[in-house]
Amino acid sequence: MKLASVRLIAADIHAMVAFYEMVTGLTASWLAPVFAEIVTPGATIAIGSIDTVALWKEGSAEPRANRTAFLELQVDDIEAEYARLEGKVELEHPLKTMPWGNATFQFRDPEGTAVSLYMPATEDAKKRFAAR
Repeated sequence: MKLASVRLIAADIHAMVAFYEMVTGLTASWLAPVFAEIVTPGATIAIGSIDTVALWKEGSAEPRANRTAFLELQVDDIEAEYARLEGKVELEHPLKTMPWGNATFQFRDPEGTAVSLYMPATEDAKKRFAAR
């Protein structure tokens, strides 16, 4: 089994897609007017309009309600990404190294989902990620 994608439900799909295009530097594929995907090397960020919720079960998802998940994007140069995004995103926390060895900073997307960019920084973290 592999994690294929994370799907976010958006009240304003165009703002969300533009935000994740800016963060990732990738262009979204619009598969329908209410659904877009940004395919990264590790997994896909899928973004659906609130209108797509009715295709499953009414009320099964709600935009702007996520407070439990973080989207984590691994980068090659955390300092360069920090410099590139500083002033373009409102930081939840500035660049710092976490106790498990990742250098990271965090911000939120337009609908409130936490997004962390990180890079293995300590030797232990580098070894851990080299095996993945």
